Amino acid sequence: MTIDHFFDEATATLSYLVADEATRAAAVVDPLMDYDPRSGRTSWASCEAIARVVDDRGLSLRWALDTHLHADHVTGIAFFRDRYGARTVAGRDVGLVQRTFRDLYHLGPDLPVDGSQFDRLVDDGDVLELGTLALRVLHTPGHAPAHLCFQIEDAVFLGDTLFAPDYGTARCDFPGGSAELLYESIRRLYALPDETRLLLGHDYRPGDRPLRYETTVGEQKERNVQLDARTAKADFVARRRRRDAELEMPLLILPAMQVNIRAGQLPAPEENGISYLRIPLNAF
Repeated sequence: MTIDHFFDEATATLSYLVADEATRAAAVVDPLMDYDPRSGRTSWASCEAIARVVDDRGLSLRWALDTHLHADHVTGIAFFRDRYGARTVAGRDVGLVQRTFRDLYHLGPDLPVDGSQFDRLVDDGDVLELGTLALRVLHTPGHAPAHLCFQIEDAVFLGDTLFAPDYGTARCDFPGGSAELLYESIRRLYALPDETRLLLGHDYRPGDRPLRYETTVGEQKERNVQLDARTAKADFVARRRRRDAELEMPLLILPAMQVNIRAGQLPAPEENGISYLRIPLNAF
């Protein structure tokens, strides 16, 4: 198995390309569409960087995986579906998030909220084939109700559950979030062997330290500043709620979510050929 990481400075997002060396089957995890909130301009520069590696190595891209419907960046899974025929994947409970944000944006009943925009909906314990590798699905709610982690051999792609040990854990104040559920999800990860590799979904680099994209279960249990092996549930929940109450909304949540609930497709162009996003005022 090979794992390549890609980092987006603007959103502190980590995306991954994982491949089976024996068969060249590959999957991309949490890719993003580049979006400039000042100009409203989109591009596929970040996805093209991953695509160059796919093409250079002659990989067969089978899956485009989103750990959850991201609130801080626009998903890039549609790029890989259109370019390579990769099947897009989300959690089986994704409709709960779609329904909430369809109502927020007042999109009406024409937008399905059953997850049908994605090619495959998966749940805890499901396994996706990746050549000779098995990609195991872990349902890890807390940050979002349909949040998933993906485990391949000794590596787990975390999405927004845990960050680097010096930063802590994901927030839980989005619709359907729960600090109690996040605690249980992280405890489940902590039950894995200490040497299990954990691939981060973001790295915010406190103190401007160098980028980190990987940690281990053992390191998180020993050093995570918000939830280590000794942290009681009640203490974590209380601290997480206090911290969430102080946080601003992510810069891109309003543009991003209306694209992400559509599995990365922009709204259909209007008569003038331009696609438009909706910004609900005074909704938060």
